[in-house]
Amino acid sequence: MDLKKNNGKERRGFNLAWIYVPILLFLLYQLFMGTNGGDPVQTEWTDVKERIIPSGDVKSICFYTNSRKAEITLKKESLEKYKNYFGGKTPEYGPHFFFKVSENFNFEDKLDEAREALPVDNRFKIEISEEANYWKYVDWLIFPVILLVFWFLMFRGFSKSAGGGPGGVFNVGKSKAKVFDKDSLNKVTFKDVAGLEEAKVEVMEIVDFLKNPAKYTALGGKIPKGALLVGPPGTGKTLLAKAVAGEADVPFFSISGSDFVEMFVGVGASRVRDLFQQAKEKAPCIVFIDEIDAVGRARSKNVGFSSNDERENTLNQLLTEMDGFGTNSGVIILAATNRADILDKALMRAGRFDRQIYVDLPELKDREAIFDVHLKNLKLDPNLDRSFLAKHTPGFSGADIANVCNEAALIAARRNKTLIEKQDFLDAVDRIIGGLEKKSRIFKPEEKKTTAYHEAGHAVVSWFLKNADPVFKVTIIPRGVSLGATWYLPEERLLSTKEQLLEEMASLMGGRAAEEIINGTIATGALNDLERATKLAYAMVTYYGMSEKIGHLSYYDSQQMPMYDKPYSEQTAQLIDSEAKLLLNKAHETALSIIREHMDGFVELAELLISREVIFGEDLERIFGPRAVDAAADEAETVAEEIADESAEETVKDEPEKQETK
Repeated sequence: MDLKKNNGKERRGFNLAWIYVPILLFLLYQLFMGTNGGDPVQTEWTDVKERIIPSGDVKSICFYTNSRKAEITLKKESLEKYKNYFGGKTPEYGPHFFFKVSENFNFEDKLDEAREALPVDNRFKIEISEEANYWKYVDWLIFPVILLVFWFLMFRGFSKSAGGGPGGVFNVGKSKAKVFDKDSLNKVTFKDVAGLEEAKVEVMEIVDFLKNPAKYTALGGKIPKGALLVGPPGTGKTLLAKAVAGEADVPFFSISGSDFVEMFVGVGASRVRDLFQQAKEKAPCIVFIDEIDAVGRARSKNVGFSSNDERENTLNQLLTEMDGFGTNSGVIILAATNRADILDKALMRAGRFDRQIYVDLPELKDREAIFDVHLKNLKLDPNLDRSFLAKHTPGFSGADIANVCNEAALIAARRNKTLIEKQDFLDAVDRIIGGLEKKSRIFKPEEKKTTAYHEAGHAVVSWFLKNADPVFKVTIIPRGVSLGATWYLPEERLLSTKEQLLEEMASLMGGRAAEEIINGTIATGALNDLERATKLAYAMVTYYGMSEKIGHLSYYDSQQMPMYDKPYSEQTAQLIDSEAKLLLNKAHETALSIIREHMDGFVELAELLISREVIFGEDLERIFGPRAVDAAADEAETVAEEIADESAEETVKDEPEKQETK
C-alpha cells in the first residue's frame, strides 16, 4: 500500500496492484482444486449405454435441448470405481461425465429404453432443460473491458512519468508551481544570506513594495512588475528568492523554466495561463521563475525549429501574461538566470522586467561573511583565521565556499581529528580546484625533474614581475590531469592594463621557458599554459584593441549571435595572427630573460621543490628576498599611516583654537 502524508499523519492510499491478488488466488484455486468437482469428463453415448448405465452407478442424467448435451451424475458410493477418470482423485460433486449427440438423436426414447432395462431400485432420474450460457453475454464485453483497463493503466503510468500532476494526464496543462505563504516551513530570511548587500537592498525593496504599497504609490509611482536576477552559477540567486519567500507576507509561487516545456503541443502556454490565473486570484503575490532561459531563449536563436515551435508558443504566452492587453495588478515576477545574453529582447524590456539585479561573485568581505555562515556548525580550531580563508579563495562563489567547508570537515574526519584545522581547508581548496590527489602515480626521475623546473619557472617569473599575481604555493604532487601546479593569490581588480596582461602572459610562459633552459628541448606539459596565453593574446588584439597595427577595434559580440562570416577580411585575419604571435613571443622572451638573470635562485628553488614536493611563498622570499612590489606597498602603507597620525595630532591641537574662535 502507498503511504501518503496528510496533516502530519501517514495514511494508506489505494494501490491498484491489490486487485490482482484475489484474481490470482481464484486462478490458483481453479488450477489445483477444480478437479475435485465440477469438471465433467467427456465420453460417448455408446460407452454410457453399454458400460455406465448397466452397472447401476448412474444417479441422474440431465439433457440440455439447446446445446444437445447430456450430463451424468454418479451415485456417491460408486465414485471410487471411476477415480482413474479423474486423475486418481475422488470427485466431491457432479456432474461427472457428459456426452454430446446430434440433432437426429432421439434422447427421450433412448434413455427410456436404457432405464427400463434396469431393475426398479437402480433406475436413474431423467431431467430435460435448457443450459444457461452466461458466457455468450460476457464474450462481447471482454474486449472492451480489457481495452478500458489497459487505457486506464497506460495513462496512470504515463501521467506519473510525464508529470501531469494531480488528476494525471488530463491535468497536464495545469501549473506545477509550488506555493509558499507565511505559514510555510520555508523560513529563509535575508539574515541567512551573507554578502550580496546591493542585491539584497534591491530585493528587500520589492518585498517592501508589497508590504507598504501606499508609501510608493502616494507620489504617483507604480510598483515594478518584475526583477531579473543575473549572475554566474552558485552566487546565490535562488537563495535570494528563498529569502524573499521567507520575508514576504504574501503568497510566493516558485517554478522552474523547464516545468513549462513538455512534449505535448500547447502544454507550456496552458501552464503559463494557469500559473498567472492562480497568481491573480491570490494577488498581491510574487511569482519566481528559476532558470528562465529554458523558456525565454531569444526566438531568433532557436536554430532548427520552426516559427511555431512549442518553446516559442510558451514564450509568447509568457510575454502576454507579463505585460499584455490585460493587467496583472499586484503580481510581481522574480526570475533568475546565468545566461541573460540569450534571453529574448521582448522579455528583457521595461514593463516586464523593470530591474536587472546583477549577483556577482563575492569579494573579500563578502567571502568572510559567507564563511561565517557555513562555519557555524563546524568544530573548528580556535586559532583558525577566517580572513585567511577568504583571502585564499579568490573567485569562489557562495556554493564553492560551502563546498570547501564541507570538504574540509570530511578531510579532518578522514584524518581522525577532533577539530578542523587550517591545513584541512587548504587541502580542501586544492581538492576542489586541482582534483583528487593521485598518490599512486609514479614519477620517473626525469619527469619529476622536468615538472619541478617547469613549476619553478612559473614561480620565479611571477616573483619578479610587479603586476603579476603573488605566488602562494608551488607543488608537484599530481592532482587530476595535472602533474604539478603553481597557486597564486590574484589581486581582485576590476580593470587590467596592457602591461598587466603582458606580464600575466609572461608568467604563463615561464614553465615553457624553464624547460628550454634546463633540458634544451620542450615537452607537452605546457599545454594548458599555452592555451590560456593564446586566448589572452587574441583577446588583447581582437577584443580590447591593444594592438597598434589593428587599432582601436573590437570584434567582440556581446549578443553572441551566430556569425557565418568573419567581420574582417583575410588580410586583417593574417594581421591578427601576426600580432598575437608577436605578443606571445614578447612574453616568452621576458620569461627567458628573468630566469637566466636569476639562474642560481631558480635552480635552488627547483631542487627544493624536488625534495619537498610542496613549497610556499616564504621559501621564495628566503631565496630571492621580498618582492619589490610588496616592499613598495609596505612602504606606501607605512607612509600613509604616518601621515594619518600627523593629521590626527594636528586636529587635536587645533580643536581649542577652533572653539575659542567660535
